[in-house]
Amino acid sequence: MDEMYRKVVDAAAIFSETDLNGRITYVNEPFCTISGYSREELLGQNHRLLNSGFHPAEFFTDMWRTLALGQVWKGEVCNRAKDGSLFWLESTMVPLLDEVTGRVRKYLSIRFDVSEKQRLLHTLQWRVGHDVLTGLPNRAFLSELLNQSLEYARREQIPLAVCMLDLDGFKAINDSYGHASGDALLVEVAARLRGVMRGEDVVARLAGDEFVLILRYVRNSQELRAALQRVLWALAAPYSLHQQEVHVHASIGVTLFPEDDEDAETLLRHADQAMYMAKQGGRNRFQLFDVSLDQEIRATYQTVELLRQALAADELRLVYQPKVNLRSGQVVGFEAQVCWQSPQRGLLESHEFLPLVAQTEVIGEIGEWAIERVLVQIRDWLRAGFEWPVSLDVAARHFQRADFVPRLRSLLARYVEVPAWMLDLEIVESVAIENIQRVSQCLHACQALGVRFSLDDFGTGYSSLSYLKRLPTETIKIDPSFVRDILHDQDDLALTTAIIGLARAFGREVVAEGLETAEQGQLLVSLGCDVAQGQFIARPMGATQVPGWVRAFAPSPLWRALPAP
Repeated sequence: MDEMYRKVVDAAAIFSETDLNGRITYVNEPFCTISGYSREELLGQNHRLLNSGFHPAEFFTDMWRTLALGQVWKGEVCNRAKDGSLFWLESTMVPLLDEVTGRVRKYLSIRFDVSEKQRLLHTLQWRVGHDVLTGLPNRAFLSELLNQSLEYARREQIPLAVCMLDLDGFKAINDSYGHASGDALLVEVAARLRGVMRGEDVVARLAGDEFVLILRYVRNSQELRAALQRVLWALAAPYSLHQQEVHVHASIGVTLFPEDDEDAETLLRHADQAMYMAKQGGRNRFQLFDVSLDQEIRATYQTVELLRQALAADELRLVYQPKVNLRSGQVVGFEAQVCWQSPQRGLLESHEFLPLVAQTEVIGEIGEWAIERVLVQIRDWLRAGFEWPVSLDVAARHFQRADFVPRLRSLLARYVEVPAWMLDLEIVESVAIENIQRVSQCLHACQALGVRFSLDDFGTGYSSLSYLKRLPTETIKIDPSFVRDILHDQDDLALTTAIIGLARAFGREVVAEGLETAEQGQLLVSLGCDVAQGQFIARPMGATQVPGWVRAFAPSPLWRALPAP
């Protein structure tokens, strides 16, 4: 290079020349200054002397391929100085061609120091992915780390624990000592977590006092419990704030892969759910996520949505099973039952789907729909000249809603043609007794409207005289399980006899459910139970079939021949 141009380059850039084998043949003073090597140490050496290990082998292969083709290569290179420090150079490497042969004769490199720019970029990138207060990975970086950990765990078939940690009592610290002290406490918590976690594990801060732990290579439950116990002990040790000793504990929710084989976002959500269960269970503890329970809950939610859609699409139906006075043959009423005409599964009876949503809000929506449909049906039968009361099961969750009575009052007011006594609501004995005070109050309020009540499945719960007194239902229904074996099982016969006696003593009507043979009816009548329902009399039927069935019904001769008890 012309000496004048070399001086210009030396003043402005980091410059070197290299032969075709990559050996350094010339370096200027700025090159020596940034690398820490003297000119004598560099001349004759290969540029590999400065390799930082930052770039993969493919990076240099591409570089030399470009140069060998006689083309200019540009890029940023990370080098390592003599003292081990790293520095970044923005490089332009130019192959110098022989004017006669046109072949590459040597390589010239012009570089500029961009280390400060790289440090700034690194700082910005670090801040994007880290919590500034604690230095831990933040939510954005955690997502990447968790996905990487999960991908590795799947590929290597190793277990992985995802933990959500929340401090107990942190708000009180903030309120009492101020946010600055709260921040200092969070910094100490982060340091303690880093101190007890292994090098391959991850500690991240989501927000506030929420942290996430990713535990890799958790070989068994004992190892997991030991690791989590170390975390709880570390965080439970006293903290010093304003020369005062304060105590903060933690609640941890944990979900395990591959038992919980979901994506990263779902695993975090499951760990969060388990963490709230840990808080509800007493705090300063950890709680494992129950995968099987979650599957049940999700199945329930799916059923809830399907049933809401069924309500909106008018897929629910009411069918009616007659109640008959066995001795006189008179049809004294009907029990309405909810069915679901599912487009996918056909007609489903109530026991096939209602228990799945019995503890959800949709059971109240279905119950209110059913009550209104019953009132409409009673009205239509009254207009046709038929006076048939109708009973209907009411789910505990629906009946115990605070607005049950006012909403029932509103429905009755909407159908003023229907006498309230023709609506008979059935409540299950065991459920009624679980919250007897609330149920008793609601019973009295509904009866004040004129509505009747039946105590269903009597004898299967905790039957006692005091309960009968506090639950003033008009009717007691004998459970089908007693009626089924009444002819052959002396215990069932004794229970049925006792229930009928209790009903008489308390002035209640009694109805036997599940009648399957004429002989069962004959025995019931002889015991003093005249009213029954069951498949022997008739299966539940659509409302349009009811009048024709009533006209054609004839009671068994076995029942009429019996004298009054």
